[in-house]
Amino acid sequence: MTTQFVHEKDSNRYVMNVDGALVAVADYRTNDGSISFNHTYTQPAHRGKGYAAELVKFAMDDVESSSTKRVLPMCWYVAEWFDANPTRAGLLSR
Repeated sequence: MTTQFVHEKDSNRYVMNVDGALVAVADYRTNDGSISFNHTYTQPAHRGKGYAAELVKFAMDDVESSSTKRVLPMCWYVAEWFDANPTRAGLLSR
């Protein structure tokens, strides 16, 4: 199984492909000092495999390593991801 994560900056989204097929997407919008994750989606046939969590982790790692922006989890899934990963709370906008 080949997994690929891509930050599609022109589309304001992070995507996850497995064996060449798009399985999950995390959309965002940027503001002055923040990045708002407003929608996370996993293709129905691929749900329940943890793909969304992997994609959100990739996105948070990328935000942390490539910017000084803080995260606004407008999407319920991203908010729950932060609840499950409290050590990453430093990325959250206050």
